[in-house]
Amino acid sequence: MERALEKIRPHTLSSLSHQKTPATLLVALESTLSEQNADPTPTAYFAVLLTTLEGTIQKNDTGMDEGDILPGILYLLALIIPSVPKPVIQANLSTVLTLTAPSQLTIYHSVLLALDRSQVEIQGIRQAFASILQLCLDPRPKVRKRAADLVKDVLATPPSPLQHHPYADRVAEWVNNALVEVSQGPLARGKQAQSSANGEHAIHLLAFLRPVLSLLPRQSLVAICTLLLSLPRLGNAYLSQSAYSALSDLCTMKDEEDARPTAAAIPEIIKAILSFPPARSDAALSCSWIHLIGTAMVAYRATCESDWSSEVGKAWKTTWVFLESKEASVRKEAAQTLSVLASCFDEDMVRRGVSDEYSTVGKIIAQSTQALDSLAYARCIPEILSIISALIINAANVDAAATEKLFSSVIQHIGQLRIEKTFEYKEAADATLAVSMQTLGPEILLRLLPLNLEPSDRQTGQAPRAYLLPLLAQPHPSPLGHFVSYFVPLSERMFDLQQKAEVEGRQSESKVWDVLVAQTWTGFAAYCYGSPDLSQALSLEFSQLISQLLYSQPSLRSAIVKGLTALVDSNVAIAEGKATVNPSRISADHARQNLNFLQTQTESWLAVYFNVFGSVNRDSRNSIGDLIATWVSIAGDENVSKAYHKVVGLYKTNLPQGLVPGQDSSMIITTLDLLIILLPYISPSDSQNLFQLCLDQTVLCSKDNGVQKRAYKILGRLVDSNKTSIDSAAVIQQLADWSEGLLPAAKKDRCILLTSLITQLEPSALHLIPLLIPEAVLGTKEPSDKARSAAFDLILAMGRKMGQGGVVKRDMIDGMDEEHAQSANASIEEFMMMMAGGLAGASPHMISATVTAISRLVFEFKDEISPQMQTEIFTTLLVFLTSANREIVKSILGFVKLAIHSLPIDIMRPHLKELVPALLGWSHDHKNHFKTKVRHIFERMLRRFSWDEIYTCAGEEEAAKVLVNIKKRKERAKRKKVNREEESDDEVPAIKAKTGDAFEDVLYGSESELDSDEEEDQPKPSKSKAQNQRKFEGARLRVDNDEPMDLLQGAATQVTTSANARRRKPGQEASKFKTDEDTGKMIIDEAAYRESLTSVDGFKRGPNGRVKFNKDTKKRRREEAMEEDVEMGDEQATKAPKAKRRSDVKLGHEFKAKKAGGDIKKGGVDPYAYLSLSQAAKKGSRKGQRVGITGKR
Repeated sequence: MERALEKIRPHTLSSLSHQKTPATLLVALESTLSEQNADPTPTAYFAVLLTTLEGTIQKNDTGMDEGDILPGILYLLALIIPSVPKPVIQANLSTVLTLTAPSQLTIYHSVLLALDRSQVEIQGIRQAFASILQLCLDPRPKVRKRAADLVKDVLATPPSPLQHHPYADRVAEWVNNALVEVSQGPLARGKQAQSSANGEHAIHLLAFLRPVLSLLPRQSLVAICTLLLSLPRLGNAYLSQSAYSALSDLCTMKDEEDARPTAAAIPEIIKAILSFPPARSDAALSCSWIHLIGTAMVAYRATCESDWSSEVGKAWKTTWVFLESKEASVRKEAAQTLSVLASCFDEDMVRRGVSDEYSTVGKIIAQSTQALDSLAYARCIPEILSIISALIINAANVDAAATEKLFSSVIQHIGQLRIEKTFEYKEAADATLAVSMQTLGPEILLRLLPLNLEPSDRQTGQAPRAYLLPLLAQPHPSPLGHFVSYFVPLSERMFDLQQKAEVEGRQSESKVWDVLVAQTWTGFAAYCYGSPDLSQALSLEFSQLISQLLYSQPSLRSAIVKGLTALVDSNVAIAEGKATVNPSRISADHARQNLNFLQTQTESWLAVYFNVFGSVNRDSRNSIGDLIATWVSIAGDENVSKAYHKVVGLYKTNLPQGLVPGQDSSMIITTLDLLIILLPYISPSDSQNLFQLCLDQTVLCSKDNGVQKRAYKILGRLVDSNKTSIDSAAVIQQLADWSEGLLPAAKKDRCILLTSLITQLEPSALHLIPLLIPEAVLGTKEPSDKARSAAFDLILAMGRKMGQGGVVKRDMIDGMDEEHAQSANASIEEFMMMMAGGLAGASPHMISATVTAISRLVFEFKDEISPQMQTEIFTTLLVFLTSANREIVKSILGFVKLAIHSLPIDIMRPHLKELVPALLGWSHDHKNHFKTKVRHIFERMLRRFSWDEIYTCAGEEEAAKVLVNIKKRKERAKRKKVNREEESDDEVPAIKAKTGDAFEDVLYGSESELDSDEEEDQPKPSKSKAQNQRKFEGARLRVDNDEPMDLLQGAATQVTTSANARRRKPGQEASKFKTDEDTGKMIIDEAAYRESLTSVDGFKRGPNGRVKFNKDTKKRRREEAMEEDVEMGDEQATKAPKAKRRSDVKLGHEFKAKKAGGDIKKGGVDPYAYLSLSQAAKKGSRKGQRVGITGKR
């Protein structure tokens, strides 16, 4: 409300009366409220406006022209009333009804929404609502839209405790009467239909009806359906389309009990629309009509399935003819509706289609097959193929065996079309074959369409179908045994052919066979989703083959890993009832049997996986690691323990050799990676042994980054798993003693480990925390973002631990004086005192890191730190603002920014006299963005403190100018923001992106007026920039001789300049070649061969046969230009020769005056200058000529 009023107040001086009157009235009302010491609340505005309105009406000042007082009062009342509380509106209901009219829709919108149950039946309210209903048909679009929205909102918010609004029956009755009145009107045809009054009223009525259909009483919808069916006879195309859309909404509507309230009217709807089809030339009406058939038939099947089967044939036949339409939208809608009808066939219809070719399904399949070869349906082949796909999917869901019998001939026909060279819709055919592959499986599909990839197949004249191999990658119902029996031998034979071609030097053929083998094994994963014959197919021989391929064929490894992972994951999901992919439809018991079988194989498979994991590059280990984790999850405790002990044994064997500097430590890193994978599944006893194994100085102080990093990661995860019983204090002490051997790569994982240990630390061992403070503080300055985050988490963990209470035994802290060795109670303030010790560090880096750490603690624990401690922290850090070290000042500026945001005003106000001058001292420093940071800090200060408070602390005049400039910039930015809001009310203001961390947002984010920053920081446009802008003044459209110019689309790509036009581009001469009129072939002259070797368009072949294209370089273009000059010598001979470049430069030319002519001599004018002896004696550049002191040679 306040934002809207702010836009009205400035118009008191407007020259437009309709703007000036409300603004003047608003100022007068606010003056009255101010005199009465009343708060400017919505209720106060509402009361004053009602009083003013009542007085205006009593004076009979009811003019509604521009500048009259009554429209201004009603405008302000409509603006205020949405913010007025409902009880206030209810209490003044009679006054509002007396003083206003229903045409004030904005006012009545709030009034009707504020009514309680007892006020709904008031005579004045009922009459007002009836008047508003009539406005829903008003010829004025805005009034009609506002009234319809009002009725919808009222019906959607019934008074408590009612679930349906009492006015819903009234609205339904009014709609029925309006539809009856429209439908009984005279029938209009042709052009008269477009201007018919009944037609326009009906269009307005349907525009109102569709949004409120779901809010009307369910018992009234059947009558509305019947009346809507009579509207298309009025002959208005748009009205018919709207009626069909409304009927579609009614057919799909369901109530709370998932029942269809329009079920009784659906048979009548279907009968009416099938008997009154639209013209095929009317695309919009045809689409709505076809869509209605689909929705009505689906609703009919759900309500009366027995009668539906007799109507589906008629609906299919009526819709099918629209596939011949010339309009793509009509064909697409027809195909979608036919696909919807195809998905509704029940089991009896599918089985009847197998036995009786003249049944509904049999006729539909035959019709679809014949249409693929019909010239009438040539343009809608993709739509027909999508319909066939829907038929196959539905039939397979009902009866898979019947699907093969029904669609065998169709699939074979599509396969034959796919291999024809003139067939244009190969992608659509592939999509249908992919659906067949997914529903029937490759075992059936390849029996109908053999691959014919081997040379023996091609010798018999059979066409190859390699396009089927990429379709194998999706899950299907064929068992894994089919892959073993069909594709494994096929891939072996193709691999032999690939090896033979490679040996004989046929590289292209070898590559083809290699690709075919890879595509074959890509389909392996699709066989692994819940395979019913897993125990028979995964035999010892096949397992050995997969193991060998994992070792020896890196190109097939990814596909095999994916399949082995799917073997486990799919059966686990099916067994748990969470499966989304179960193509073979095996039961949960069957899936558990498969898992039990796989569990018996895990020991040998894990050994294979471990060996493969160690043999591949580190970049390729993620997929193998995920595969190991998947199989370990079903291995069982015994198999996991065996695998763990094998890896640990391998680790111990290679540990002594791997830790020697200069020796290969890859085996240790591999074993540590395997232990990280096994860690979630090992037993508590093994976890304890692993913790002690990794908590070793030789490991944690290793010179190898990878060893240290993985050891700390294992320790951290073991602590978080709670499977180990450890002495946190002892471990922390050990880690602190070994900190000197820490490498940079392990800092993140070490901080994570220490954070976990701190949370488990006993309250009596808090004296260990100071040991970790220097390391954690310095960690906040690490280059790695993750390491910094881990260091901050460690500092916060120590602060929370200290805040939980306990005793800090100072006598056990290293380096503590005996005078201060008394024990202290743990608290967050005690921890802050410990952290403050870093401010006395020897290096600026340590001081800066300490300031950053303290800033994080102040932000996190500001509510727990006492005001006295906050004051001490602020005054202590304020001293460093005058430091000469930029690293320290940068951190201090961040703390000041945070303090202004987080600390109480009373703490900061006494120190403004020191803070403001210190900040202004850095206001002119551009390095490290200090100037911008100081400006942002002052902008934040001006939000919390008054301008006078800050300005009086500025001191000298030069420094005060900075504050004045900041104030002006802020005010200018505020004015620009207001102007932008006034120019476009709908524009959403840009919101600054957040980092996700509140501390980061406060420290580095800023709500500063960036527009004003850009104005100052932006340099003035230079001369070169102006030249660059003028470069486009002569831009023109490039004419391409090969294609026509389209000025409506893509014209920007045709813009060129004279400089670009002169530059030659590869291929630009192709359009200038002569062509044979009969054949259309290019005719190239004898010089073309030489040009192909040297020109921009030419190329050369290297010793290995590879093509290397000539580069479009400046040198090559210059050489071509020179050649063209030579060839065109005769033509250029007639032109005037260029002026010869003057090469004789007299000695002393640099001293010649710009304007003077020199000394006058008989032979002309010579320059007169003195020369130094060294210059006169210096050798010239021309063959050692010497110049004397007199300038003579």
